[in-house]
Amino acid sequence: MARISGHFPAFSATTFLFLLLVVTHLRQCSGGGHDYHDALRKSILFFEGQRSGKLPPDQRVRWRRDSALHDGATAGVDLRGGYYDAGDNVKFGFPMAFTITMLSWSIIDFGRNMGGELGNAIKAVKWGTNYLLKATAKDGLVYVQVGDPLSDHNCWERPEDMDTSRMAYKIDANHPGSDVAGETAAALAAASIVFRSRDPAYSRLLLNRAVKVFEFADRHRGAYSSSLHYAVCPFYCDVNGYQDELLWGAAWLHKASRRREYREYIVKNEVVLRAGDTINEFGWDNKHAGINVLLSKEVLMGKADDLESFRINADGFICSVLPGFSHSQVQYSPGGLIFKAGGSNMQHVTSLSFLLLAYSNYLSHANHAVPCGDTAASPALLKRLARRQVDYILGDNPLRMSYMVGYGSHYPQRIHHRGSSLPSVASHPAHISCKEGSRYYLSPNPNPNILVGAVVGGPNSSDSFPDSRPFFQESEPTTYINAPLVGLLAYFSAHP
Repeated sequence: MARISGHFPAFSATTFLFLLLVVTHLRQCSGGGHDYHDALRKSILFFEGQRSGKLPPDQRVRWRRDSALHDGATAGVDLRGGYYDAGDNVKFGFPMAFTITMLSWSIIDFGRNMGGELGNAIKAVKWGTNYLLKATAKDGLVYVQVGDPLSDHNCWERPEDMDTSRMAYKIDANHPGSDVAGETAAALAAASIVFRSRDPAYSRLLLNRAVKVFEFADRHRGAYSSSLHYAVCPFYCDVNGYQDELLWGAAWLHKASRRREYREYIVKNEVVLRAGDTINEFGWDNKHAGINVLLSKEVLMGKADDLESFRINADGFICSVLPGFSHSQVQYSPGGLIFKAGGSNMQHVTSLSFLLLAYSNYLSHANHAVPCGDTAASPALLKRLARRQVDYILGDNPLRMSYMVGYGSHYPQRIHHRGSSLPSVASHPAHISCKEGSRYYLSPNPNPNILVGAVVGGPNSSDSFPDSRPFFQESEPTTYINAPLVGLLAYFSAHP
């Protein structure tokens, strides 16, 4: 596809119909008037509710206490800290690393819009990178998970009480995991940019570690789902393969280090690692759309003609998600929410919307738009599409429900989250055992602890939502839903 400028030709009848469909879609259920800065503050606060380990003195989610203080002890290493990925008590390294990558990207692109919340966003990144540094402290080895998911998911326990196995799982040369290692390298590299001017020594530590972890990922290729199938499947199986994480890691190392070797790696391995596959997918398992958007910035700035194919793929991604476009590959609910089959749909909503917004900014700076057939999708249109998704999350939807806990007056009360649904240690100091927690899981009562800022999996394809803990695909929050939303809310808080 050829690049086109921001000066558009006269509309054809097809173009007019397309734009009419898009405008109609954007107006559906639009209530407007959201306090994006309040939502931003709460979306970052959520990460404090997900912290594992020894909590710091400035911890703001006060109903949480220290937990998992012996993680790594069985392996003779210190693996305290990091994040619980969702409503359980396992630390899964793959989604945790993606969370840190997206938090870092949010700060890199939109940190200037965060105002007083920038410091809290940086703390959220560092809580994750401090853990990733521990998990990668030994060359040729990465700890990728702490906790046995089968025993953990068989209990309903507070993280402060858990007494299930805290086995530490690792990948090494004989048990490769290029996917999780590649994502970990991406997270460390992206975070190194965040700290480059704020803490140069820490930034160098992150970047040097990213280089080593990426070399390990590339040298010992394989999927961690094969090496650790019994521990990571069906929870975080890498269904998509490890190739995209190698390109993703290289892309972030190129951005962070400016070393030509990573650009040459990307160009050389573009076809081998299938850069053009599934261009409309982006999340903890599939990085393709993200790779294309990230690398397109340099192309649009006229600095990387050898990466032009990634810009073409990024344009294809945009066309694939536009509502009303004949080649759209993304489904929308009647109320206007992006919907993809599988669990926790809101992860797709926030990740794809982040890419729409990021790419719209790159296009704006280059004075370009995206050609989709005989129409031109302008940067302004992409921003409106992204805002529409954010507004849906915050309450502009058929149920008039905010899917962010604690935002607005009507939000989910019974989220699938152990710490939120069980009495806090302050109100119930006695230990609550594995099966004793079941009565709280099955209770029709609202959760006693409000996990402010948590965004749940969201409604189904017909915009209905069961506010019930057992419906975990709809009612469970995750860190990788919130991470890209941080960037979106930052931008819209500064551009209401």
